[in-house]
Amino acid sequence: MVNVVGVRFKKAGKIYYFDPHNLKLEKDDNVIVETARGLEYGLVVLNDKNVEDHEIVSPIKPVIRKATPKDDLIFEKNKEKAAEALEICKQKVEEHKLDMKLIDVEYTFDNNKVIFYFTADGRVDFRDLVKDLAAIFKIRIELRQIGVRDEAKMLGGLGPCGIGLCCSKWLGDFQPVSIKMAKEQNLSLNPTKISGICGRLLCCLKYEQDFYEEINNKLPSQGQSVITKEGKGIVFKVNVLRETVTVKLEGEDEPVLKEYHLEEIKLPQNGCKKNCGKHKNKSSASETESLTDEEKRELRQLDEK
Repeated sequence: MVNVVGVRFKKAGKIYYFDPHNLKLEKDDNVIVETARGLEYGLVVLNDKNVEDHEIVSPIKPVIRKATPKDDLIFEKNKEKAAEALEICKQKVEEHKLDMKLIDVEYTFDNNKVIFYFTADGRVDFRDLVKDLAAIFKIRIELRQIGVRDEAKMLGGLGPCGIGLCCSKWLGDFQPVSIKMAKEQNLSLNPTKISGICGRLLCCLKYEQDFYEEINNKLPSQGQSVITKEGKGIVFKVNVLRETVTVKLEGEDEPVLKEYHLEEIKLPQNGCKKNCGKHKNKSSASETESLTDEEKRELRQLDEK
């Protein structure tokens, strides 16, 4: 077991473990820590605790000290310098006519390096740009290409739900998201409805996926035969959130639709299983067929990213 504290360097950034080094630290304390790229200014977000050895990356770096008023001043000045560096770099990118979009700039706490974050569709030859920037700032220059998800995380914004982006407010790490999740949650497969402002699949598809998987494994599929207290019928509609199915029963005059809870139905003894080829993703397949060729291409691209 190792005693550690959790430190974050950016809002909604990844949490890193550090050795508290006999310091009495509490949540929301600003600290100076040793990292692979030098001294950094961070915020304690997890109080000291014991973790298993396999949960940390060795060797674990120490917390040097609690941040002093002088450290706070240096951190604020670095942010002001970063804002100025951003404008200078934008001008240089235009001068060199580079096909890249500058997103953010960050100074290391000890001012040994300045890091420029950018997005681009492909590889960019920025050697001449680095030479110009090094001549201006007189310190080490790093240009780091990031993806569109990281761009949204840095810039922030409002999601389709109308609230701030999860990735820029609290989501530390991006989780894998796939089209399969949208299908299992019976969402529209229209790319514009399941994509975030970054152009990738919505991160929130992951939040309820475990629940949907659990309930979907219990509920019969649309088109499947079931037995109710009124007799046999065919599943007409499935409501995962309510854990119910609407069954089409053969009435004396015309078919009758009736809703049943999961516990009120059962499969015939010789009935097919939940994931048989006949019923698996039946509703999602019909949803896909209603899309245009352009939307189908976008959907495939989303699933590949």
